[in-house]
Amino acid sequence: MLARKHVVVSGRVQGVFFRGHAQREAMALGLKGWVKNRPDGRVEAVVEGDATAVSEMLRWFHQGSPMSRVDAVEVKDETPTGEFRDFRVTF
Repeated sequence: MLARKHVVVSGRVQGVFFRGHAQREAMALGLKGWVKNRPDGRVEAVVEGDATAVSEMLRWFHQGSPMSRVDAVEVKDETPTGEFRDFRVTF
């Protein structure tokens, strides 16, 4: 079963390699989508793939990269579209 989540992470999540770690984790889980820094200091992502893998990625977002500090994670369900070919860091 496919799932898609739109995620916004708050805390110390910019300048701590959060996006790169998120990309590696998502790729290891076989997920597709993107992750980017927002101008307001948060990180935004869309992840799509196997529902179990998406759940694992959500757990990772709550933990974050080794140097990050996650204060909050907002998650919205979206309908899977199959539009992504891989998982990318975008700007």
